[in-house]
Amino acid sequence: MPKIVDPEARRQAVADAVLRVVAREGVEGASLRNVAEAAGLAVGSVRHYFRDHDELLLFTMRELSARIDRRVRAHVDRLLDPAAHHERPAEVEELIGEFLALDDERYREAVLWAAFCGAARTRPELRVCAVEMETGTRALLSRVLREAQKAGGLPADLDVDLEVLRLSALLDGLNLRAMLEPEYVTPEAQRAVLRRHLRSLKATR
Repeated sequence: MPKIVDPEARRQAVADAVLRVVAREGVEGASLRNVAEAAGLAVGSVRHYFRDHDELLLFTMRELSARIDRRVRAHVDRLLDPAAHHERPAEVEELIGEFLALDDERYREAVLWAAFCGAARTRPELRVCAVEMETGTRALLSRVLREAQKAGGLPADLDVDLEVLRLSALLDGLNLRAMLEPEYVTPEAQRAVLRRHLRSLKATR
């Protein structure tokens, strides 16, 4: 009896193979041949599940984005729960820290996301996904800061839109330096910088 293959599970497995190749060789190294080899499949089998190379890369980038989003969203309900108000500063730091390379998983995701965003500069189909992810991140940061503002934890006249841009730039910069100089920009250093920044918002006028 022939083996029944779940198409979505196979697409996920191929996407995992793409991520392994990109982690080693960058997006430019994720050819169909290299991906098929990493997935233990023939090139023809990969083509069976993806129309072309562009579709394969876009599917993988969206899957990476979804994984990051799911991890971050797990913190949102707890953070915005009024019963946890006394823990709000720690919860805010924990939530925003999910965007930093603070452990092996988040470091790997930061490397992969940077690789895809670099490729998105010259690949319009990837740029759409990158912009969607960044827009979603800014919306989440805005929601967190506005809720803190409403709760009295931040000044009422704080320019939230400007602070979201500043915080986004801080996160991007820390991730970039952590990828290039992990021995200098350690997880502890990243947390300290983030904590100092969040505390500074309370005095912003």
